[in-house]
Amino acid sequence: MSTEPSLPGGMPSDDAASRGASTAALNFWPGVIRQYKNHLPVSKSTPVVTLQEGNTPVLPARRLAARMGLKSNILLKLEGLNPTGSFKDRGMTLAVSKAVEEGAQAVICASTGNTSASAAAYAAKAGLRCVVLIPRGKIALGKLTQAIIHSADIVQIEGSFDQALDLVRALCEEYAVTLVNSLNPYRLEGQKTAAFEICEQLGGRAPDLHYIPVGNAGNITAYWMGYSQFLREGLIASAPEMRGWQAEGAAPIVRGHIVENPETFATAIRIGHPASWKEAVAAEEESG
Repeated sequence: MSTEPSLPGGMPSDDAASRGASTAALNFWPGVIRQYKNHLPVSKSTPVVTLQEGNTPVLPARRLAARMGLKSNILLKLEGLNPTGSFKDRGMTLAVSKAVEEGAQAVICASTGNTSASAAAYAAKAGLRCVVLIPRGKIALGKLTQAIIHSADIVQIEGSFDQALDLVRALCEEYAVTLVNSLNPYRLEGQKTAAFEICEQLGGRAPDLHYIPVGNAGNITAYWMGYSQFLREGLIASAPEMRGWQAEGAAPIVRGHIVENPETFATAIRIGHPASWKEAVAAEEESG
């Protein structure tokens, strides 16, 4: 007789990973929920829906630093190496896990690309229905392909991402479906684990400066949450200054007002009314 192995903290092990072998024998990266369970809002009763996201490398960009005449290092966190190709997976593992814990049967999101790919993949892993609203013609096709492959229900609207998000929020108020955009607090809780990893990869310290593109503003918010938490817990001595960047045609936070018709080739940040606007400004101000 064999028994399914459990993981630290009593969380259930992943079926595919544990079948036919003990967890210790596999020695695999467990995903961000299990790795950072003591820093996340999870309990022994939280089911873990993971694609083993996280554990992405930090790469020194020495040639770039030299060209800029810098004596200090430029380090790149390669979040494109997450399972669906973006940092969204860090938040989606927690959002979908908590949705399953709360008895959800379906999840929904608005997306310019990355969120749709991630939501569809994690919903498929959990056995949930996934509905995606996208602005017609304004989504990265590679990301949309992932949503199709994972059997998401895809609805194109004549409008912007911001309008799609408004529709999704309204649907969630009327129907029993879980929103998995960054308005879901578990998304940011999961995404903050990237800051934890960076501090560990730098030997127990944070970088001096953290530069990041800003679209819906959830990620800059999440990174600051992570650095601030490690600082409070005494795991780092200082936190970095956060430097957010927006595209010229989609820069509502930089300009200080909503951009009704945002435009940029960078589809992931073609957003004119960021959901985490206030939180991003707080990260800027609190980090100096």
